Amino acid sequence: MNALRYPARTVCAAVLLCICALQLLALLRAPSAWMPSQITVTLARDASLALGRAALAAPLADDDQLQLRRDGGGAWWIANHGATSLRLVDGERQQRSGSVAVASGQRFQLGAARFAIDAADGNAMSFSRGAAHWDYDGALLRRDGAPQAGCPGERLGTRLAAAWNRIAPAALTMARPLVFGGNLDCGNRIAIAGLPAPAATVARDHGVLLLAAAGGPDAAPLLLQEGGRADLLARRALRLDADAGHVLVAGRTRYLVEPNGDVLHLRPLAGVGLYAEPRVRLPDGVVWTWAQRALWHVPDAATLPLLAAAALALAAGLAVFLLRPRARDRGASTRTALRAAGGVLLAAGGILSLWLQRAGMPAGAGIALLPAWGALWLAVLAPRRFEPALGAAVLLLAVGLLAQLELGLDAADSSWLRHAGKTGALAALGTGACLLAGLARPALPPGQARVELGLLLLTGLALAGLVLQVAFGSETGVFDLQPVEFAKLALALLSAHCLALACAGHPLPGGAWRRLRRMVAPALLFMLLLAVAVIQVDDFSPLVLLAVWGGAMAFAHALATRQRLAAGLLAGCALLGVLAVAGLRDAGPGEIARWDFYADRFLVWLDPAGHPHTGQQLLLGARAIGDGGWWGADGVLGLGGAAPSGSALRIPAVQDDFAPSFFLNRHGLAAALALWLLQALLLAGLLRLALRCWQAGSRTRDFRLAWQARFRCFFLAGGAAFLFGHMLLSWGTNLAIFPVMGQPMSFLSAGGSHLLFFICPLLGFAAASSQSLEEKESCPSTCNTRS
Repeated sequence: MNALRYPARTVCAAVLLCICALQLLALLRAPSAWMPSQITVTLARDASLALGRAALAAPLADDDQLQLRRDGGGAWWIANHGATSLRLVDGERQQRSGSVAVASGQRFQLGAARFAIDAADGNAMSFSRGAAHWDYDGALLRRDGAPQAGCPGERLGTRLAAAWNRIAPAALTMARPLVFGGNLDCGNRIAIAGLPAPAATVARDHGVLLLAAAGGPDAAPLLLQEGGRADLLARRALRLDADAGHVLVAGRTRYLVEPNGDVLHLRPLAGVGLYAEPRVRLPDGVVWTWAQRALWHVPDAATLPLLAAAALALAAGLAVFLLRPRARDRGASTRTALRAAGGVLLAAGGILSLWLQRAGMPAGAGIALLPAWGALWLAVLAPRRFEPALGAAVLLLAVGLLAQLELGLDAADSSWLRHAGKTGALAALGTGACLLAGLARPALPPGQARVELGLLLLTGLALAGLVLQVAFGSETGVFDLQPVEFAKLALALLSAHCLALACAGHPLPGGAWRRLRRMVAPALLFMLLLAVAVIQVDDFSPLVLLAVWGGAMAFAHALATRQRLAAGLLAGCALLGVLAVAGLRDAGPGEIARWDFYADRFLVWLDPAGHPHTGQQLLLGARAIGDGGWWGADGVLGLGGAAPSGSALRIPAVQDDFAPSFFLNRHGLAAALALWLLQALLLAGLLRLALRCWQAGSRTRDFRLAWQARFRCFFLAGGAAFLFGHMLLSWGTNLAIFPVMGQPMSFLSAGGSHLLFFICPLLGFAAASSQSLEEKESCPSTCNTRS
């Protein structure tokens, strides 16, 4: 494509080249960093040694984190003496310090209350205190055979979960912990006078019920009596078997544990502290083996998979070139084969990068960025028609990778670089999948019945994922995935299909059951998303996000059907919402405290200084933004090198919800204005493409082609609405316009399910829609008459 025909591609490529150069410059200017590759501890029999944060190179551990001991028989034991819990993982079996699997015959004491466990298995337990008797199955607590009444002031989601657990079969109940402490027996809580809740908990964990003591220096001691011996549960020692292959987790630092007689080897795997020089004071008996951080390291385990990926990409390219029907232009066939090879190579590279991270053998940051660079440049050069929305998305992703790379290089912890690596791997995987999906696109689009079947299957997968999250996961997801992001994609597709049919201007084809099914599926998915938001999430950001999307789709439908009054009313509602947010600043704490709708979030937002613990995100974020000013912490828009970020690195979830605060601190408000313009260009580009699809549908006389164009229009509009909601919530949270709400900033926050399950499919759909429009514009008479 020549630059005169598509100047947007040329401008995007020039800006992308500058951003990639900044990423490379950040890697080249990164200061030297050293870390221990192995920690060796030597200990005689019947001796003990205390190790803390400094000796373990564990930034998030405590000063006196653990106690190592050898008994008279030479066995190694480890006990937790800090507030941060320890985990010992042996294959699928996991042991936590301060916790124990519930078993029959155990007795435990918490404060003045003594409990006896009468019966227990992996799924349920029965226990008593004096004449009182309880049964607990991991979801519901019953006292003397009857569930307890709900606690005053419980959230709606908690009440709904409790009601469901009373009627649902055991396999479908939602896990809810049993809590000890407080002054009132209610819900899943047992009161213990003088001890605030939670003083201890019992909860499901990998098929067993675990009794766990509360952490922290002020936690009440929990005394466990088992086998005639009584111990403080928090200080209970765990045995390190010589041939078990234990993995020890202290804070966020992981070690491979290898006992060998008088010597214990700890090999740090992730979350290791970084040092400017290989010198640190260590206690007697502890020796470190130093290693320098390698930014261009390729793990040995990656050699064979890389060769296999290259061979697979070459085979895919040759197969497409030889087996695909030849185009008249031989260059077109060659470009198609190159796209196939590039898609396979990108997808394989992304999967390999993710596998290396999960296996504890991550490639260097420079190597991990190579798949991301390939994805960015292929997204710019591969499309035959280059849309401004795609260019804005590519630049936004490049900016996000730059910010995550800078965050990892600034941090004194080796694990922070994984965010840039994960985002790059997912971008490569998503781009490769979109390229391959584009090559598999049929010459004629599938019929409406097949599309509806595909949408129903997509809805089934989304519903199954949401049910799994409610039953077995938390607000952070389930099995390291966020089914909510996939459900948002399915909801946008289903709603676009229904709106496309509703705007047909004549009765919908099919019987009454088929018409009902079309409307029930998106409604069911929408209600389940609301239920997950209410039950699982501790803030109301999903409710706001769905409200923004729902209002935008209603407004789009009103404009499409020329219902000016409805469009005006919706615009007025949006304006009232803006005024309501502004008016909340004048609300008093007493008035807000009477609300039964996340009142604590509003109170912290109005007075973060009065809640220094829960308001630390707002306080630290505001300090970081203030330190950045207009031109960044270094005064030159972050171009002056690795500037110390100060308070920015201490913001909780700075890589995710508060990524904009780090960006403002590092690059300043002037760079943020450029970022806002890119975000506005992305949204405007998606809406412009949606409008073109609508116009194409209104010109055609074929019902199927018109429905397809309207479907594309409403899906692109819905995707833009979700992206706008994410950006609105994230900027509003970081700039203290809204109460703190946990939603990632699209493209800027660390990559995950939002990038892979929502953004990549949306952009791939936009590229395919643009290509289809170009084909129709090049042959309007043929496309408008074929069926």
